[in-house]
Amino acid sequence: MKPESKLWQKVKKNTPKIQWTRLESWSSFGTPDLLGYHDNCGFFMVELKIATGKKIHFSPHQKLFHLTRKNRNFILIEEASSSSIKLYESSSILGLLADYRECPSLATDDWTYIERLLIREPLDA
Repeated sequence: MKPESKLWQKVKKNTPKIQWTRLESWSSFGTPDLLGYHDNCGFFMVELKIATGKKIHFSPHQKLFHLTRKNRNFILIEEASSSSIKLYESSSILGLLADYRECPSLATDDWTYIERLLIREPLDA
């Protein structure tokens, strides 16, 4: 199983309050990997990435998506070397492209907190 598929399995197991749909990225370039839903906040999207170096690789379509759709979209990174999990908002993409280790995350290695952040109500609600 590919590392990103393993991460997807961890997300499903550790965020039971969220209804998830895994999206096929080949059908719409740049669309994040996961569509999540919860009654508190409605729909949101999560891009899954595996970090093997200091920079996170994004396709040009993924960059455009995260630069233009910053509200209720997230990037979840697993470090290949340590299996550490970090959650970022889409607005963090430029920092992730430079050096994700220097970019502040919303949460690290705490699935309960990650789930709470994902299902919070939008700030403008």
